[in-house]
Amino acid sequence: MNNFIFENRTKVFFGKGCVNEYLECLSKGYGNTVMVAYGAGSIKRNGIYDEVINILKNSGKNIVEFPGIMSNPTYNKVLEGAKLAKNNKADLILGIGGGSVMDCCKAISIASRYDGDLWKDFWERPGVFEFEPLPLGVIVTVAGTGSECNGGAVITNEELKVKTGRDYPQCNPKFALLDPTYTFSVPKRQMISGAFDTLSHIMEIYFSKPDESNVSDDISEALMRNVIKNLREAIKDPMNYTARSNLMWDATMAENRIIKLGKRTDFECHQIEHQLGAYTNCNHGEGLAVIHPIYYRHICEAGKLKFARFAAEVWKIPNKDKTTLDLAIAGVEALEDFIKEIGLPTTLQELGITSNIDLEEIARSCNIVKGSYKVMTPEEIYEILKECYE
Repeated sequence: MNNFIFENRTKVFFGKGCVNEYLECLSKGYGNTVMVAYGAGSIKRNGIYDEVINILKNSGKNIVEFPGIMSNPTYNKVLEGAKLAKNNKADLILGIGGGSVMDCCKAISIASRYDGDLWKDFWERPGVFEFEPLPLGVIVTVAGTGSECNGGAVITNEELKVKTGRDYPQCNPKFALLDPTYTFSVPKRQMISGAFDTLSHIMEIYFSKPDESNVSDDISEALMRNVIKNLREAIKDPMNYTARSNLMWDATMAENRIIKLGKRTDFECHQIEHQLGAYTNCNHGEGLAVIHPIYYRHICEAGKLKFARFAAEVWKIPNKDKTTLDLAIAGVEALEDFIKEIGLPTTLQELGITSNIDLEEIARSCNIVKGSYKVMTPEEIYEILKECYE
């Protein structure tokens, strides 16, 4: 395994009723003013908003609301939130929602304590902290990104047409409340795309060196099997607490840095989808579902030993009469069949992207990572996107 340093500063409270049991006590550890941040308002329809606000009011907190965080949070929305936090002298940000809300809140936590150019100094390049970001707590209502247990935040700069992420340990939430019942009201399509995002995170870590026996790969295989099994169960019965709680913890485990330890990681597929999202605002999990099988066909031969192991250990495909490459390809085909089974799109056209989009421009704008089994070029990414469209 490669050398590593591990740290995770987020304290997790998991299970039914955890918000009602712990939020009041947790909020006492900060000042009087809490900025409550959330998305389009679904938490007001499903009762989560009322529960949280009542707890905070009973704790004597001054509440400042920051609604309207979009599914692909923008840099302008971050600046808007930072201004609100500064003007109201917020002592704590409480993000309620999924990955987009959590990511936006992490960026706000930096911006509200920083007077420089946030994008230039922390997103265009790795930033240097000489200050402590505004404390952040999160209540997760959508499982998928695993953003609750890391400092990662993906933000879209609409003016530059760039969607990119950074992971700063200083931005880890101080606490994360995970009640699986809060995910029951999530629409099925969103639940499925979120779970596929989780699977994607695990695969992006798994399909990278080292290929020698290592703890991270063994855990990743177990997690992938768990996501596949429990997503099938949750599709059959969205109110299945066991399935939903497993999917929620799968998402956290995929991105709490544990399975990244000792691995190079890939994440080229995420880089491609990020730029596709920057140009089209497409659903993140659905975009990944379109790109993954085609991208993996491009790198499968270069990483055939790992892809063959993926086929055997995750999909339980027998290797009888198959070459290593044949088994590797069978694993990619099994992934593609699963994507179709759960009803995710398999082409950019199904994703609603029309032929007038400039795929070559998107390809040129993609970040190239070095962890892939086969390092991409803008030309090959363009070929991948064309294949995704067809």
